[in-house]
Amino acid sequence: TPMSYDGNRFTVSAPMAPIINLHQTMFAGSIYTLMTLTGWGMLWLQQQIAGVEGNIVLADANIRYNAPITEAPIVTVIWPEAITLAPLATGGKIKVKLEVQLHCADKLCATFSGLYFSLA
Repeated sequence: TPMSYDGNRFTVSAPMAPIINLHQTMFAGSIYTLMTLTGWGMLWLQQQIAGVEGNIVLADANIRYNAPITEAPIVTVIWPEAITLAPLATGGKIKVKLEVQLHCADKLCATFSGLYFSLA
């Protein structure tokens, strides 16, 4: 569920009920998916603002699980300032590395680094 977006920072959350395991914590696959989609969503939003289109794919990713997620996750990604989407306007492609953080109960519970490509 989107919570906020200010042009540079995108924050989402997800309900715990459908994504908990037998330990009453969030499934690792659900964590990975939520963080992947948050990064994808940020790139999509940036493309919408810039008025360009591109097919977004995740080319590479790394995740670190720091603590179990026992409460609704708050996931945030910040857009890197140096990235330009201009190549998409002329039929090119771009790549952007996004760092995504997941907090639970004010604690950093997971970090995700994703390399996304967008092809015009």
